[in-house]
Amino acid sequence: MIDDNWQEDYGTWRFHPARFANPTAMVDTLHAWGFKVMLWVCPFVSPDSETFRKLQQGNALLTDAEGYPKLVKWWNGASAVLDLTDPNAVKWFHEQLGSLMKTHKIDGFKFDAGDPEFYVDVHGDRPVSPNEHATLFAKIGLDYPLNEYRATWKMGGQPLAQRLRDKNHSWDDLKLLIPDILLQGIMGYPFTCPDMIGGGEMGSFVNLKAINQDLIVRSAQVHALMPMMQFSVAPWRILDAAHLDAVKKAIALRSKYTSTILKLSEDATKTGEPIVRMMAYEFPGQGLDQVNDQFMLGSEILVAPILNGENTRTVMLPKGKWRNMIDNKVISGPKTITLKAPVSELPYFVKI
Repeated sequence: MIDDNWQEDYGTWRFHPARFANPTAMVDTLHAWGFKVMLWVCPFVSPDSETFRKLQQGNALLTDAEGYPKLVKWWNGASAVLDLTDPNAVKWFHEQLGSLMKTHKIDGFKFDAGDPEFYVDVHGDRPVSPNEHATLFAKIGLDYPLNEYRATWKMGGQPLAQRLRDKNHSWDDLKLLIPDILLQGIMGYPFTCPDMIGGGEMGSFVNLKAINQDLIVRSAQVHALMPMMQFSVAPWRILDAAHLDAVKKAIALRSKYTSTILKLSEDATKTGEPIVRMMAYEFPGQGLDQVNDQFMLGSEILVAPILNGENTRTVMLPKGKWRNMIDNKVISGPKTITLKAPVSELPYFVKI
């Protein structure tokens, strides 16, 4: 995923020549290494750019009550916004993305922004609500083989990857990942990215001295057995050798269960079932309805990450026999246990 600032300007979706001397060769190399390449895009257009003037002349930008292009404040300043109620604006956007795929063999796109809050008091080709504007932006991505979204509305059951909203670099926000992704799963969004490892909120990695290395490792462990695992900062840039080894161990664990995750993903395309599931979804009537700090990967793998800096936690095991994959011991449920796990270990259990 090549994030913001690869482009010349917002709305001018061409590789910046000063930053990417030969983007086609770069993409070819990444493909040869086995990577898929996605680009970050958004619905914004930098004001007074050549693209802005062209789209303004074509009435392809949202306007204010007086008919002037509406400048919307977002995290990178103030920009005009594409009017995706206008078929010509939709066609233009598809043309830009299609050109990137044809010219540079780009595989897909991350559709950032698009939040309803950016569509308040705007006027377009036809009147729709802020939520409907978000849906129109989300629908753009359905035409591409790889996509990822920051915000959608009423898009459950569609072939899209929905990322959780940005989290801070904190234990409190780490604890939000599991309940948030469980909720999205039962809302019809099985292909979910649990934000960035360590927190995706802007500024999380500005002060490297403030980074909690244990938190980075525990975050990587939470992500390891979820549908997607995404780094914002290269871990070798911010971790010492021991913590980097622990992150590598989490990645190796994901590799071990990649075929399981892919099979569950394939099943989800047919059934709509979540990949990551609430305990009560798999084990109803066992008093697990309020459990929101552990989850099931499919029907047989119970994941109970450490979500604090204490290296201990309680785990609620449902009926049946469960193998503790840290010490290989078998435990009969239902049973609530307390366990310790060093920072290098992710507590998880396999049903036998």
